[in-house]
Amino acid sequence: MANNKSAKKRIQIAERNRLINKSYKSTVKTLTKKTLENCEKYKKAPNIDNENLVKTSLNKAFSFIDKAVKKNVLHKNNGANKKSKINQFVKTTLTAK
Repeated sequence: MANNKSAKKRIQIAERNRLINKSYKSTVKTLTKKTLENCEKYKKAPNIDNENLVKTSLNKAFSFIDKAVKKNVLHKNNGANKKSKINQFVKTTLTAK
């Protein structure tokens, strides 16, 4: 256990940051899953509305991944890999006919 005031404070700060990082990572996973679900929806019924849904969910996911990278929750290469995987799936979904 911590012996002095500054060590106790560091423990509190580390815990706060851990929870914030956890929420960022969780949201990234959620947005990724929603994008993939929208892709599946588009595969079943390819129309303009579903295509727009895929594109908007892709933009939200990309934006949030970029924010997580900017705040050092994710490493920049990790964020780039996540974006690449999502984009690859979306691209194959939208181009397949």
